[in-house]
Amino acid sequence: VQLQASGGGLVQAGGSLRLSCAASERTAITNVMAWFRQAPGKERDFVARINESRMTTYYADFAKDRFTVSRDHVKNTLYLQLNNLKPEDTAVYYCAASRYPRPIVSADFHIWGRGTQVTVSS
Repeated sequence: VQLQASGGGLVQAGGSLRLSCAASERTAITNVMAWFRQAPGKERDFVARINESRMTTYYADFAKDRFTVSRDHVKNTLYLQLNNLKPEDTAVYYCAASRYPRPIVSADFHIWGRGTQVTVSS
């Protein structure tokens, strides 16, 4: 399975972006799909995840009010809607897939996309 993230870019504070992550196929390993982000000089942080069967979602605290994760089974695509962006949201955003039911840390994920850069100017 391969993941391809896209949709990043440069946006002003308060703006919005929609990230996409296309999966090459749908298998047990894409049971849960998630977004992480990594700012320069910092560790990779969990952002949000969504499972396949019930579309249950889970968010990091910083993402709860402004970000929305979703997925389209027909298109095998994961999305992350980013609203009211702030300069501190600047990071490379990665999508990932896991066969575990409730993965949360990087080590729980089996497949990673290359990442897409999001830059928020003040």
